[in-house]
Amino acid sequence: MNDRDDELTLDAFLGGRLRLRQPKSGHRAGHDAMLLAAATPARPGDYVVDLGAGVGAAGLAVAKRVGALELALVEIDEGLAELARGNALCNAIAAETIVLDVTSSASAFAAAGLLPDRADVVLMNPPFNDSARHQASPDKARESAHVAGAASLEGWIHAARRILKSSGVLTLIWRADAVAEVLAALERGFGSVVVLPVHAEAASPAIRILVRAVKGARAPTRIQPALILDDEARSPYPKVRDILEGNGILPLAMR
Repeated sequence: MNDRDDELTLDAFLGGRLRLRQPKSGHRAGHDAMLLAAATPARPGDYVVDLGAGVGAAGLAVAKRVGALELALVEIDEGLAELARGNALCNAIAAETIVLDVTSSASAFAAAGLLPDRADVVLMNPPFNDSARHQASPDKARESAHVAGAASLEGWIHAARRILKSSGVLTLIWRADAVAEVLAALERGFGSVVVLPVHAEAASPAIRILVRAVKGARAPTRIQPALILDDEARSPYPKVRDILEGNGILPLAMR
């Protein structure tokens, strides 16, 4: 055991089939990452890129479900990227870990091996809190994971569009009260957008949206029936429990 072990936890996901080391403080992987993974329509043999991968939770969960993928985990924080690399090894998942700012230039992406028009699938959980409306966390790691800078979402979607093949698929999770921002950012280069609202409880407003979009497609936007996480006793519905345990997928993952 080294000094850093005291700052980490080992957490089980997908019913224990995926185990991840992650920091005790700062942004921690949880339901959002597992929902994003369950919404990602990857197939065996696909080249899948997880932008802003953190410790690798969403991308590694996709790989656990699908099997043989070519997976790239892209993360700006060197410490989190190192954890992602170790998590891939400990879970026997082949993955390349790349330390890179998602808003970097096309030349920086290419230098890192992320070439234009190559990826089959991109998934992302971008920083989603508008700094003008949310008080930033004093924890800088948590702040960078949750608070969007100027044009942050647009920059992330631009990066995804650049590396995706024609007809490649982008999936992302975002806060529900900013659905207009997502749709506006996807107007350039994406179509066949499908939005799945996520509610904590049936009587409460949506807290998240899961979004799937196809590069170069032209079909109109569709709204899926909402996903309700918890029943009146605040226990996950069986369908949600199955998804979080890796025994089910969301409609967005079907194509």
